Amino acid sequence: MSSSMPGTDIFRAEVANIDQFGIWIIVKDVEYFLPYSDFPWFRQATLDQILQFEILHVDHLYWPKLDIDLHLDSIRNPESFPLIYK
Repeated sequence: MSSSMPGTDIFRAEVANIDQFGIWIIVKDVEYFLPYSDFPWFRQATLDQILQFEILHVDHLYWPKLDIDLHLDSIRNPESFPLIYK
């Protein structure tokens, strides 16, 4: 017997730590560090804004309260994705 509706992949994502240097997130059991020097949008964000994020697709993260979306590749290799911040 097979189900008529395919199952949905569920990926775990959470904020593991926040300090004066940046934030640590865990996505699919892998920990990533987002330093404020590379991701300055998070520096002035509230705790609530940072904690509310979700996985869009397989490798795309979105913080709706900050309107920030990041591809995991940009977190792994920020030097390959120049940021413009003023």
